[in-house]
Amino acid sequence: MGDHKEQPLRVGAAVRRRRRALELTLAVVAERSGLSVPFLSQIENERARPSRGSLEKVADALRTTAVELLAAADPACSVDVVHADGPEPDGLPRMRSLVRGHHQMHAQEFTGDHDAGREFQYRNDQLMYVADGAVDVEAEGRAYRLGRGDTLYLTGGVRHRWRATVADTRVVVVAVAEHIEAVQDRPRQ
Repeated sequence: MGDHKEQPLRVGAAVRRRRRALELTLAVVAERSGLSVPFLSQIENERARPSRGSLEKVADALRTTAVELLAAADPACSVDVVHADGPEPDGLPRMRSLVRGHHQMHAQEFTGDHDAGREFQYRNDQLMYVADGAVDVEAEGRAYRLGRGDTLYLTGGVRHRWRATVADTRVVVVAVAEHIEAVQDRPRQ
């Protein structure tokens, strides 16, 4: 049918496009990431596959995220079906992308409890939808409690954090895909 066939992701081309769009040299990316110029060149030329940790370092150096680089590496389709995975292991947090490829929209589904200490900031507007369970959200110094079927709209640039308050919570987050940044917050005093 019209299903997207699984192909190996070619993340090197996405790294190169992002680096060139920012008008950065390999040397600058190497300095920012702590990785060597030869290794970065191998990544860009698809001769090396970076580990998740290395990809996150490259993404930080390119002011993006590993998720965005992987999404940009996936060939975009005009019509694409993303099937739900099989049964999930109970209680384990999980995140899955609901949109493959490099598109104007970024959508993810979060299942289970996620790190409430992590603060998010989306450059563009975001919509959070609680498909099941309950979530506490902190944004602009206010607390919001969301239950099944509730939505929360955040204007771009609003820093926020959230945590599931009920087991097996499912949250769908949709945002314009230009840039997503996760910031580790300082410990509270």
